[in-house]
Amino acid sequence: MEEILPTGTISIAIPKKRVGAFVIDDLVISFLFLAIFWEAIASLHDPVEISQFVTDNFLIIASIKILYHTFFVWQNGMTLGKYIMKIRVVTLQSEQTPSFLTALARAVVRVASEIFFYIGFAMAFFNPLVQTLHDKLTQCVVVDA
Repeated sequence: MEEILPTGTISIAIPKKRVGAFVIDDLVISFLFLAIFWEAIASLHDPVEISQFVTDNFLIIASIKILYHTFFVWQNGMTLGKYIMKIRVVTLQSEQTPSFLTALARAVVRVASEIFFYIGFAMAFFNPLVQTLHDKLTQCVVVDA
């Protein structure tokens, strides 16, 4: 996908790279959650107990995701998944790493999109700049690093 931003200097990341980064980031967050709650999770024995545990700790899971995505996107435009896939988040106007508030808003909308059946993510497949809902609302785009 050779879609170029208005300045002509940066190319848009292809969906395959974004999906790869998504999977890696979700694995990282899952491992963080497991590390934090290992003792409690290890004592659970059936799927109903596990499901109830996840439901009871939903706000903690969402908070971990929001903190992870906010911090890393704010610091350098890349989460671990994006770093491995060699892509990064930039703002459309300046093509720079998003501010803290932009990164936070992007992370919050990202988690909301996950809750509502990933509909916000599906938008990327129908958008010339491969923007998801959280990209569109925060005026960001994911580009090759």
